[in-house]
Amino acid sequence: MREYLPRSVQFRRERIDAWLELDNLVARVERHGLRALAGEEIRRLVFLYRAVLSSVSVARATVLDRGLVAWLESLAARAWAIVHGPTETLGRAAARLLARRFPARVRALAWELALAAAVFAAGVAAGWGLVHHDPATFHAIVPPDLAAGRGPDATTEELRAVLREGSREPGGLALLAGVLFQRNARVGLLAFAVGFAGGVPTLLVLLANGMILGAFGGLHADRGLLGELLAWVAIHGTTEILAVLLCGAAGLSLARAWLAPGRLRRRDRLARAGREAAAVVLGAGAMFLVAALLEGFARQLVTNPAARATIGGLAAAGWLVFFALAGRERDDG
Repeated sequence: MREYLPRSVQFRRERIDAWLELDNLVARVERHGLRALAGEEIRRLVFLYRAVLSSVSVARATVLDRGLVAWLESLAARAWAIVHGPTETLGRAAARLLARRFPARVRALAWELALAAAVFAAGVAAGWGLVHHDPATFHAIVPPDLAAGRGPDATTEELRAVLREGSREPGGLALLAGVLFQRNARVGLLAFAVGFAGGVPTLLVLLANGMILGAFGGLHADRGLLGELLAWVAIHGTTEILAVLLCGAAGLSLARAWLAPGRLRRRDRLARAGREAAAVVLGAGAMFLVAALLEGFARQLVTNPAARATIGGLAAAGWLVFFALAGRERDDG
């Protein structure tokens, strides 16, 4: 004689093994990622996910046990996140962006980067010339917090002492690196963000920062300290200045999208340019972190000008090779 079971009990008995199997597979992925499953298990998970969607639909209509319905809905949602969600961890996604998409997008902004570099160089020349002609203009160009007591009134020995100073206090160096990262990142983000205003503010930010560097150059050159200054700047500046220029180039790409959208609607062209520029800005953020570590640690611990210049030169060469070769297989992405 056939056993009579309530409809809800029969529904549960017929499907409970599949639900528990799916729950086990999902739990393994949640703990260890998709690499925890073999190829056949991944296919099985997809099959069971589709089956549980059907179970959820039936349970909502026929099952009185609200706890069971809630559990099935939760199981379906967890499985959905695996089947339709990202297939890589946040760390791997960030690594892929920095190693592939970032250099590819930098190469795509070659013209914007060239313009940013030209304007920055013009600022350096202008600041240098102004201070060389009239040292008093140094204070009009360089903010007091950046001057930090350096200026036309400082003696040559005082300027030389700043260039040769170092520190070996790890706690203080870590704090200094954090402050430098925040300051440098603010400059880069400003150069990028104001690109929405047609690019002119971005060019002004680059020009102003170039003039600051040029003002220091003119001041120290007149005191016979140019070589030491260049080494002092190079150890971190080859990374930091390049990151600023990249942020400026990203801002100029937004300006170009706004001013010349082409066949796309201006809003759509700007959205696309924003997504592409974001990869450059995020990569530049990583460069600002590297620059802050070099400025906060290496420049304080390494006081020999030749060694500083060597570190800066190696950093510059490394970035050039990275941007020239990395991410070539993803240039179209």
